[in-house]
Amino acid sequence: MTSQISKTIARQQAKIAAGAYYESHQQLRVIAARYLKQSKYDEAADILAGGAKALLQAGSQQGAAASGGDLAIMLVLEVYNKAEWEVGDDEAGKKRKQRLIEILREFPAEEPTRKRFISEIIGWSSKYGDIETGDPDLHHAAGTAFAQDNEPYDAERHLALGTIDSAETLARLEYDWYTNDAAHTAGIYAARAVFPYLLTGNVRNANKAFLIFTSRLSSTSSSSLAAQEVSSQSADVRVYPSLPLLNFTSLLLLAIQRSSADLFRQLTRHYAPHIREAGDWDSALAHIGELYFGIKIPKHSNPLMDMMGMMFGGGGGGGGGSGQSKGGRQQKSLPRVGAPPSMELD
Repeated sequence: MTSQISKTIARQQAKIAAGAYYESHQQLRVIAARYLKQSKYDEAADILAGGAKALLQAGSQQGAAASGGDLAIMLVLEVYNKAEWEVGDDEAGKKRKQRLIEILREFPAEEPTRKRFISEIIGWSSKYGDIETGDPDLHHAAGTAFAQDNEPYDAERHLALGTIDSAETLARLEYDWYTNDAAHTAGIYAARAVFPYLLTGNVRNANKAFLIFTSRLSSTSSSSLAAQEVSSQSADVRVYPSLPLLNFTSLLLLAIQRSSADLFRQLTRHYAPHIREAGDWDSALAHIGELYFGIKIPKHSNPLMDMMGMMFGGGGGGGGGSGQSKGGRQQKSLPRVGAPPSMELD
């Protein structure tokens, strides 16, 4: 950052500190536009990022956060996209991505422009990165922010496409959500932590999420959730007599590890009554059957997007919902339950 840019940002930060939010917002837009007209993208990025963070830190008073959100969105649309900056692993690429994550963390939970900003940074990383669904680090940052602010459905969407660290965040989110529900629903919440990773081919995260969820479950003092260790020559499995759906998910992961289509078919037959009671798991299990065991189902226009819509589409409350795929097909969803009044993530 040049000394001139630093002085400009310092002057605007002083105005923001004095409460001149609108004036500073407008001046920052004009200054950034001047640099953009000269294709000086680095300078424009410094101006917009510095101003956005200062305004977001000022909070919601007199529209400061909204002004900060506007500058943050301008940064993505007018700089990152028009400069065609790529999502790279080099030092410059990492710094550009980290800048977006730092701005995201400054957004107040209630600020409406946050979701637009998240949509834009994911869109940029999808267009200028190697992963069609967007950069995992950005998904993790977005999912973590939503989880901390008690927005579980939005958190799930992003954590499912995040990093190895996302598995722990998602598992803790689902477990804390579960503690606000009846004891017998543990299997449903565990599936919400495991199925998204299985459907996106991330077996490592699926196993990690299940381990973290069940570890927290085992540490509870409730005698009704007592577990039994069942050992054989080929595997050791923890069984919960009162939680058949949790046992199903555990054995499903084992079947995937063994690549055993026969075991998968046996599991879905044996646990069919419990699966029906849980909600609309049929579509998710059909995709899992095809992905890991070669059990064919009709192809969709965009399998990954259809699966994500199937998992997370639909409305809240009690039963299964339905999501819309890119091709217009209605997709069944995992069981939906109302968000709890509050959740504290450890």
